[in-house]
Amino acid sequence: MQPAASQTLSDYLAAFDIQALRDELFTTPFDAEGGGELGNAYEACVGRHLRAGQGERIALVHEDEQGRVRELSYAQLDEQSARMAAALKAQGVMAGQRVACMLSRTPELMIALAATWRLGAVYQPLFTAFGTDALDYRLSRAETQIVITETSQRSKFTELARHPVIICVRGEGDALEAGDLDWQTLMQSEPLTEPPVWLPAEAPFLQMFTSGTVGKPKGVAVALNALPAFWLYQRLAVDLRPGERFWNMADPGWAYGLYYAITGPLLLGATTYFMQAPFSAEGGLAFMERHRIDNFAAAPTAYRMLKASGLGEGAFERLNLRVASSAGEPLNTEVVGWVARELGCAVMDHYGQTETGMTCCNHHALAHEVVVGSVGFPLPGYRLAVLDAEYRELPPGEPGVLAVDIARSPAHFFAGYTWQEKQPCVEGYYLTGDVVVAEPDGRFTFAGRDDDIITTAGYRVGPADVENAVLVHPAVAESAAVGKPDALRGEIIKAYVVLRDGHVGSDELAEEIRASVRQRLSAHSYPREIDFVDSLPKTPSGKIQRFLLRAQARES
Repeated sequence: MQPAASQTLSDYLAAFDIQALRDELFTTPFDAEGGGELGNAYEACVGRHLRAGQGERIALVHEDEQGRVRELSYAQLDEQSARMAAALKAQGVMAGQRVACMLSRTPELMIALAATWRLGAVYQPLFTAFGTDALDYRLSRAETQIVITETSQRSKFTELARHPVIICVRGEGDALEAGDLDWQTLMQSEPLTEPPVWLPAEAPFLQMFTSGTVGKPKGVAVALNALPAFWLYQRLAVDLRPGERFWNMADPGWAYGLYYAITGPLLLGATTYFMQAPFSAEGGLAFMERHRIDNFAAAPTAYRMLKASGLGEGAFERLNLRVASSAGEPLNTEVVGWVARELGCAVMDHYGQTETGMTCCNHHALAHEVVVGSVGFPLPGYRLAVLDAEYRELPPGEPGVLAVDIARSPAHFFAGYTWQEKQPCVEGYYLTGDVVVAEPDGRFTFAGRDDDIITTAGYRVGPADVENAVLVHPAVAESAAVGKPDALRGEIIKAYVVLRDGHVGSDELAEEIRASVRQRLSAHSYPREIDFVDSLPKTPSGKIQRFLLRAQARES
């Protein structure tokens, strides 16, 4: 499945055999009984590399906020995850149960992930900026058994409706709360000696949540049969090669970071890098220089921050970048040209979703025409189509909803939302909700959303989440949230707020509302702008007409 040097996309597709890749990733070290395809994410990401004699390879290089560096080899990841797996098993964790982590980008996060997978349990990421409401819903919905967190985040779990067992990674000098289990103590457990739990390929190994335009976040249980798709993206689009130093700065509390800063590199037996400090232009450039990063991936906001800072001018003279990748929204010509000129490498646009992983990409590892503004060609293993309102396929040049042709997409793994919150598939197609135009040569160009999702700094935010959090404030009668174009973040969240009788809009009240939303949701989901209005535009049936508010926000 490895692409030959300078192999074209069409040649690769002609020889493409996804079953060979599945056989490699799902090969058990024993003779399975009962037929069917069996897999284990730990085995695919760690165990098989050890059996191939590659235990001394470095899986992770971690730099903490004080600049101290720790390395974790595949053999060390095996041994340390066996200890944590034994501790989790002693707490009753079994295959199929959810284990959640709210940890900074640290080796402990990767160890917890691998330990969860060894048991056939399901890893549930929690973004470190989540507030109490966001956590409570996700943990209750998933019936999460264990939460692994750190003392700096521990207070967020005090007032939850659901109280899972808490394992805490203590900072130096920090005390343990009553009832919590101590990570350092549990890591003294005798290592688990039983083999990884092998499960059907349709069994989940990740429990994600994705925002929608209405209602609560929807569950996405990612099955083991997603592993071939993750491998394909990491190898073909990102072009991660043996021996490279790879840094995907996306947070592993979200899909792009979890799928492609951890799972994808581990599948390839590669080395991934964690910078624990928050990303900044100065810090990011220094990290790349210090660690001689070859291969870099980030959301468009990171590239815009680097450009806007002025610190990246001529950076190619001190950096070692070979390629860069971008996901979340298309890059414009100015930024693409700046990356090539100042960072010294090509940056490629990629497209995907939590539900599907990355499905449409400009592939670094395969030769094809690259057009700035296009999200590229379907990832091998996917057939994509553009549909009209009646779900008929449209010819090139006509805008419509991007869809996955499920029957002819052997890499497609999304089987529907975990708790059937929405029906995303119609007449054999998965509907992405994104509007695109197909080009005659097979490329796709992104045109926008056909719903109200807001994309800010690479994060997709459902307006209903924001609106509900705004409504908690006692002065608010109604609210509507939309995206407003922003040069740095792509979009910012703008809220239109109708106040209750007796209240008057002010800067102080707006800041109260912002603070309340930050506490309940997360640091990226609050409205940076708030307009107090007398009423909201609605349809005769009472539905908010957010498209009118988006137009108004663009002009404000």
